[in-house]
Amino acid sequence: MIRTTDAGELRVVTFDRPRRRNALRPTDLDALEAAVTDADAPVVYLRGAGDAFCAGADLDAVVDLDDPAAFARRGQRVADAIESAESVVVAGINGAARGGGVELALACDLRVATPAATFAEPGVRFGLFGAWGGTIRLPRALREGDALDFALSGRVVDAEEALRIGLVSRIVPDPRAVAEEIAANKPDAVRTVKERLRDRRSRDERAVAEAIAFERLVERYAGDIAADRGDRAVQGGDPGGAGAADPAGPGPANDASDADDGERGDDSGDEPRS
Repeated sequence: MIRTTDAGELRVVTFDRPRRRNALRPTDLDALEAAVTDADAPVVYLRGAGDAFCAGADLDAVVDLDDPAAFARRGQRVADAIESAESVVVAGINGAARGGGVELALACDLRVATPAATFAEPGVRFGLFGAWGGTIRLPRALREGDALDFALSGRVVDAEEALRIGLVSRIVPDPRAVAEEIAANKPDAVRTVKERLRDRRSRDERAVAEAIAFERLVERYAGDIAADRGDRAVQGGDPGGAGAADPAGPGPANDASDADDGERGDDSGDEPRS
């Protein structure tokens, strides 16, 4: 069962079969795809009810499949929909993520774990493997050696190791707070950052699209940009700069450096860095 709750700029999508560790049936995949792709909110937060994130495919349903390949393609379609969704999708892994649960998390834009989170691809132990795009996304997220170790061993990886190998980006007590942090930013900017980072076209095409997107955001948020510029001036920052104000101010070291610029020769032998 997939449960959806909207909270302002955040949509919360919950795998809600805690007695089955949130294992997914074919109908659940369709509901999950709709919950993510139909969201108006700029951020979707994906979580599991109870003490698990998602156990992947319900094996009771798998053994009764008339067309296993079609089921695999169905899972791939849902994972692709998550990855290409207009909204930023944050997976909050609060417990066990297994098999298809790992694959769906890999399709998300961010994976944030609690200290209790664990990960495994146990299918190899009983004759399966991750066929919801796992063999495609796993080596993108992890180094090839780590991806092979994780997928071939079937062993359980804890949150600390998951962070070290790149399976998650943060370990926090409350992953939803990370999703809320992102949702507090300008919605069009959030969507645009995802769109630009997910673009797989050539470098030249991406560069053109980046410039056009930047122009669009400047026009869209001109008032907010001007207000932020004014706030920085009041706080003592550089009103013309895009960076945060330096709370320490210029300081004597900076002043001395400025004074010596025209008199001190460069004897380091290094080329200037860009």
